[in-house]
Amino acid sequence: MRGAVAALLVWWLPGRAAPAQAATVPRYTATWWDAGWVATAGALYVLPSALGLPHGGPSCDNGNPLPCDPATVPAIDRWAVHPVSAPAGIASDLVLAGVAGWTALAGLRGLPAEQWRGNFATFANTASWTAASTEWIKVLVRRKRPVLYTTGAMAAAADRYTQESLPSMHTSLAFAAATSYVIMSQRQHLPHRARNALLLYAGAVGVAILRVAAAQHFPTDVVAGAALGTGIGWLVPTIHPTINTP
Repeated sequence: MRGAVAALLVWWLPGRAAPAQAATVPRYTATWWDAGWVATAGALYVLPSALGLPHGGPSCDNGNPLPCDPATVPAIDRWAVHPVSAPAGIASDLVLAGVAGWTALAGLRGLPAEQWRGNFATFANTASWTAASTEWIKVLVRRKRPVLYTTGAMAAAADRYTQESLPSMHTSLAFAAATSYVIMSQRQHLPHRARNALLLYAGAVGVAILRVAAAQHFPTDVVAGAALGTGIGWLVPTIHPTINTP
């Protein structure tokens, strides 16, 4: 019996006496490379506008004059063909601004200076590359917005943005912000991350709904935007360089 107790003490005491190791937290680095990547993405984002892409006015798939026939729109999107709603469009802008602001507040507030700079650089890379990717997909796909299937088509035809419906920029940016926060907060054990993630994704879904309600996008446009934003929002903070700090 005494031998068993002695053996137990020998096993237990060293573990109790050993100092607890401090948990390490990955800290994102912020270097001049980040500035270069953000500047590159920004240049790619403005390039289509500078080149006037896409060239030419909108035309219907069947060659008929505007407005295009709503029957040519996939059934899942057809119900979204209705006049533009300016209030819903303004609301989508405000909700997107709220998502971006809350992401910055939740992911930066109260952090040490070096960690703050690293997180900011990661958020900036996420937003800039999401915007650039979305813009170029819009130009290449050249999908017509819902307004071109309504009586307001002729008045809207002069705006080249009426040919940039897929994917939704507002939606991709909102989901990129929410997802990048989730990845970063989990890696860095930021406070209130579950609550903040819920609020951010609720806001992102709200942005998507409002873009459809505003007749700026079809449902499949916002689904594509959500997928793109989520993908980039996961990729950037996953591959961005980090260092471990106690």
